[in-house]
Amino acid sequence: MESKYIDHLFRHHSGKMVSILTRIFGLEHLETIEDAVQDTFVKASVSWRHERPQHPEAWLIQAAKNRMLDIFRKLKTEKNYLPNIQSGTDFIAINELFLDTEIEDSQLRMIFTACHPNLDPRDRISFALKTVSGFSIKEIASALLTKEETIKKRLSRARKSIQQCQLKFTIPQGKELPQRLESVMEVLYLIFNEGFHSNQKEKLIRKELCGEAMRLCKMLLKNKLTRTSTSYALFALMCFHAARLNAKTSTENKILDLKHQDRSQWHFPLIELGNSIMSKAVDNAEFSCYHYEAAIAFEHLKAKHFDDTNWNALLHWYQCLNKLQPMPTHILTMAVICIQNKELSKAKGYFDQLMPKDFGQRVYLYYGALSDYYSAIKNFNKAIAYLNDAIDHVNNVLEKEYLQKKKRTLLQNNS
Repeated sequence: MESKYIDHLFRHHSGKMVSILTRIFGLEHLETIEDAVQDTFVKASVSWRHERPQHPEAWLIQAAKNRMLDIFRKLKTEKNYLPNIQSGTDFIAINELFLDTEIEDSQLRMIFTACHPNLDPRDRISFALKTVSGFSIKEIASALLTKEETIKKRLSRARKSIQQCQLKFTIPQGKELPQRLESVMEVLYLIFNEGFHSNQKEKLIRKELCGEAMRLCKMLLKNKLTRTSTSYALFALMCFHAARLNAKTSTENKILDLKHQDRSQWHFPLIELGNSIMSKAVDNAEFSCYHYEAAIAFEHLKAKHFDDTNWNALLHWYQCLNKLQPMPTHILTMAVICIQNKELSKAKGYFDQLMPKDFGQRVYLYYGALSDYYSAIKNFNKAIAYLNDAIDHVNNVLEKEYLQKKKRTLLQNNS
């Protein structure tokens, strides 16, 4: 249990510590700083084996400060021009960096550093997940659907680029800000989605990742430079999706689709918060993909029962979204909506635009939707064949069980 608790703390606090120490020592010492933070949590796992401190977070911060001084002494011998931070005004200033407002500022600086245009776009996402949110290399590989060795190379390349380009640990301003902010929001969106629909084999939902993404997004909203209609829309979208987390699985840990979810289990305070935030997101007529995704999420939340779902409105929002951000997954969802709306020829038109290779590791979603289409037109042999394809390609255990149950139902109803 203690190791799980420390893992939880690592997830929530390692990014803070790395950001603060980087602000003190500079990006050129980032790898040493990450090692120091890792050492702090290793020390905690040993020290807390028999008794957990009364204030664990305070213990970690103090340990990080002490470790920071250890690093400094090492660096001091290498670079004589570094200031004396063990006493005097520099020491006081560093203590102030551990205030809550300064911690958030440091983390924002780290996020924007990770999303610098001088870094390869793929490297930005990997680097942000590692430094800001404390993801392990394995978790990043899972989130990005790639190999661990690839992630290691991306992280190494990002660190080298930061040093070679001598990047500044700052929040950009002026014309540079919108482009960097867009990249930041992409990273937060990815973190949330990995929590909402995990790629891990054993777990479908990882609430701690959803919470982390929402926490970082709230940081954007607190800062006047990063508080935009798009960042408001992203946070509203997160609120709407997070409101349904508890209803996505049953008490037996089985997947429940929207049709079978207990809507009384939805967290209505989060829905209300999302509505409040969304009202700020539509102050102007410039709508982003997050605006449309939030509208889609809310359309589902508005329906008191599954049969009350306004499929025409959903199709409209997806058409708007796909026009702004063309993606095979959007076209697939439009096909699914048409199946629900009994517009089967229209659904077929959408399916004809797609190929299995468009979906990578999520190709099971394509096969599952095709199964629903053939079931709707009463071609049960093809429906079962495509359902078998979906089962063969799905990775997550809960989703596999869900599809197998769906197959049993289909066979029973048509035997």
